Amino acid sequence: MRNVTIVRVGGAFLIGGALAFMGVFAFLAARFNYPQVLDGNAAQVLPSLLATGATGRAVWAIYGFLPLIWIPAGVGAFHALRDVRTGSMRVAMLFALVAAVTMMLGLLRWPSIHWTLAQAYAVGSEADRAAIATTFAGLNSFLGNYIGEFLGELSFSLFFLLSGLAMLSRDSRFPRWVGFLGVFTAVAGLVGMFRNVTGIVDPVAAVNNYLLPLWMIIFGVSLLRHSPAILVRQPI
Repeated sequence: MRNVTIVRVGGAFLIGGALAFMGVFAFLAARFNYPQVLDGNAAQVLPSLLATGATGRAVWAIYGFLPLIWIPAGVGAFHALRDVRTGSMRVAMLFALVAAVTMMLGLLRWPSIHWTLAQAYAVGSEADRAAIATTFAGLNSFLGNYIGEFLGELSFSLFFLLSGLAMLSRDSRFPRWVGFLGVFTAVAGLVGMFRNVTGIVDPVAAVNNYLLPLWMIIFGVSLLRHSPAILVRQPI
C-alpha cells in the first residue's frame, strides 16, 4: 500500500508540475517575450527583466523551483515499474534527480544573478555595462545552454525514455500507447535539445514545448491509475 501512495504522489506532482509550467510559461511569454528573449544580449534582456518588477521576479523564482517535481516523479515511476525493469528504472530515477538539480541551476539564475546584473546595468557606466554584458553572456552559456538546457533536458528525456520503454514491457500494467508516447516525447526532447547547436531542429523543439506538458499530464494520470500486480500465494 505504501508503494501505491508513492506512485500516486509522483503522478500528482507530474500533473501539477505540467500545469504550473504552462502557467509560468504563459506569463513569461506575455511579459518577457519568453523564450525568444533568451537569444538577446544584455542591453535588450536586462532592462526587460527589471521591467517585469517584483511579480516577474517571483514568477521566475517559482519557475526555478518547479524542476523539483522530477524527484517525486522519478521515485513514483521507479516504484510503478521496478518489477519489470529494476535496473533501468533505478537509472531513470537518478536521471530525474540530475534533471531537477541542473534545471534549477539554469532557471534560478534569472531571479538571482541576472536580477542583480540588471540592477547594476541600469545605473552603470559604459565600462560597467560592457563588463556586465560579458558576465551575462558567460552565465547564459554555462548555466543556461550547457547546464540547464542541454544537461537538464538530456536528463529528463532519458528519464522519459527509460520509463516509456519499461511501460512497453508485457507485465508493466500500463497501456502500450502511453509507453510509445513516452518514447516519442523522449526522442523529440533529445533532438530538440540541440537547438543551440543548429537551427535545423528548431521545429522539433517548438513542437516539444507543447508535447512535453501533454506527456507529463498523461504520465501523471497513468501513475495515478496504476495498480500493482497482486501476487497470489500458492498453497504448499
